[in-house]
Amino acid sequence: MSNLIDTSSLADALFARQSVRLLDVRWRLDAPEGRPAYLERHIPTAVYVDLEHELSRPGNPQDGRYPLPDVGELETSARRWGINDGELVVAYDDNDGVAAARAWWLLRRRGVDIRVLDGGIRSWIGAGLPLQTGDFVPRPGNVRLANVDPGTVTLSETARAPHLGHLVDARAPHHYRGRVQGQDPYAGHIPGAVNIPTVAHIGPDGTLRHPELIRQTLRSAGIDDDRPVVLYCGAGIASALSALAFAEAGIETRVFPGSWSQWSRTPGVPVAVGAAPGDLFSREL
Repeated sequence: MSNLIDTSSLADALFARQSVRLLDVRWRLDAPEGRPAYLERHIPTAVYVDLEHELSRPGNPQDGRYPLPDVGELETSARRWGINDGELVVAYDDNDGVAAARAWWLLRRRGVDIRVLDGGIRSWIGAGLPLQTGDFVPRPGNVRLANVDPGTVTLSETARAPHLGHLVDARAPHHYRGRVQGQDPYAGHIPGAVNIPTVAHIGPDGTLRHPELIRQTLRSAGIDDDRPVVLYCGAGIASALSALAFAEAGIETRVFPGSWSQWSRTPGVPVAVGAAPGDLFSREL
């Protein structure tokens, strides 16, 4: 079963008054507050989800920029969003699914039937479908989230990942190679990681590429589906979309949620720079 839903199928479900809970997860690094855009227009009956306060929690810098909420906090938020047990949930954003995938990743293994709207709100608008303004406040839901791991690894498990399977860095090549420091103390990548940017899985129209094209990208990077795969990115957000792409290609993965933002703040860990997994092994922090 696909983890995606297309615009036509979602519209059919809504117009048939099927029970669907819509989550508007608009967020991006250059515009982290998505509520103004949500209030201006959103898919009818969608509730706004605050990625930085509901799909993350406050933490120490050493935990990374967007630590995961605990399951109790997430369940409280999910009930505020109006999610009921057994209900279909669809998450969307306006950034190629990057933020919506965070909701998908946090909820799917905890018993929620959740999909990501392929192409997001842009696809909905492009199809000429109706929009709603203002805030939509649903009745509180009754969902109960299973207290299970959503698919994480620790920092020490991440360090071992290249020796046990595959470690994939989902950032842009200039970050992977250490050419741009960004918001973190050091530039570079975790030794042994291969670089497969999340954007490699996204088509020109903002939809996820066909599963066979994703599999081709993974094979060209040396990824085989009989070894465990660990993903990381800059701050643990975009790697959830890579997890979605891998899942569509039939490969289950785990994510290092602290990602580079945690690794680069951890004393004593090694850093590599350059185009290859261990190229120009440079320093220990």
